This record gives sequence, C-alpha cells and structure tokens, in this order.
Amino acid sequence: MAILTQNPPTAKTSNPLRRSLEIVRADLAAYLWLNVLYYGLVILGMVYVMFFNPALQQQLLAAIGQAFTTGPLGAVGDAYGGGQVFTAMLLTFLVNLILGSFIEINLLGLIVPFSGLLMGLYRGLLWGLLLAPSEPSLAGVMVPHSLTLLIEGQAYVLAMLAVYVQGKAFLRPQAYGLTGHARGYVEGLRRTGWIYLLVTLLLAVAAVYEALEVIFLAPLFA
Repeated sequence: MAILTQNPPTAKTSNPLRRSLEIVRADLAAYLWLNVLYYGLVILGMVYVMFFNPALQQQLLAAIGQAFTTGPLGAVGDAYGGGQVFTAMLLTFLVNLILGSFIEINLLGLIVPFSGLLMGLYRGLLWGLLLAPSEPSLAGVMVPHSLTLLIEGQAYVLAMLAVYVQGKAFLRPQAYGLTGHARGYVEGLRRTGWIYLLVTLLLAVAAVYEALEVIFLAPLFA
C-alpha cells in the first residue's frame, strides 16, 4: 500500500506515462472522490429521467441534434452522418480535447480556483440525462455506448483532477513543498500538463471507439 501515498512524488522518471500516473497518485484520494461524484451524477441523471421526467431527455436530445446539424459542430454531425470514419475520429478527438476538456473545464479553473469542477460535474449530470435507457431503442444503443461513457468519462474526471491540483497548488503551495502562490500556480500548470497527457490518450482512444461505435455498432443495437 506504500505506493498509494498521497504525498507528492519525489523521484522523477524518464517515462512520461509513468510520470503522469505519479502525478495522479499524488492526489489519489481526490481522484477517487471525483470518480464517485462524476459517475454518481451520471446515475442520478439517468434515474431522474427514467422515473420522473422522461420528456426532459427528448428535449435535450433534440437540442443536441440541432447543435450537430448547424453551427460549429455541424462538421462533426456531417462526418458521422456521412459515415466518414476517420474524419469523425479526428473531429471527435479535437472537440472533446479542446472544447469539452480544456475550455469548458480547465480554462475556468485557471482563472477562478476549483471553479472548473462545477462544469465537469455538470457534464456528468448532463450525460446521465441524455443517455438514460428510458426506452427500448436507447437501451439498445447503451450496450455499445457504455464503453464510450467509461473511457471518455475518465478523461473528464482527470481534467477535473487537474483543476483540483491547480487550485490546491495555488492556494496551498506548501502541500507540494513550495512557498509562494506564484510558484504554486506554476507548479499547478506543470502538473496539469502531465495529467493532460493521460487526458489526451484517453480521448484519442475514446474518439476511435466512438466513431466506430456510432457509425457501425449502434445501428445494430438500436
């Protein structure tokens, strides 16, 4: 159990992936709690839609469908609708990394400490409302889509962990063996960069699977 310490790692490794995992392990308790909160809200959203307000899901799905047919996300919708697998993979990855992760979650946390956590948790609740298996067609689609929910969700949990680490390093720099808020802020940025290596890898895997799943697998289960 010694390797599951919450103390910041002292020994540095030349392996980038291992270094990223060390950064996560340094705040393991926060990472685990964020998982509980995120997926807990996903389940809560599903339960609410299925048992109390199924009409809300239809409204949200209609709004999402509209967003992917017009405006900046229209290209993504066109790629999926046209069966352009590799374009769909690339656009899904870029949208989830730049917009879904950095802009919506981490950018706000760089300005107001910890504020990006609210956006990340809202994402979990929204996913639950959207993806609840409230009718047979959606229940079928959830069979292949559950893996997307897990992989992509982990990326957003890690993005929230980066928000937490950034705020903690800035407000309590002594937690990472530093003095001064400015040094803490810079250390938070550095650790965010390491965490984002994992975020990027997970979103790349999720984009590949999601494009294949939506274009080829989901129609078989719908």
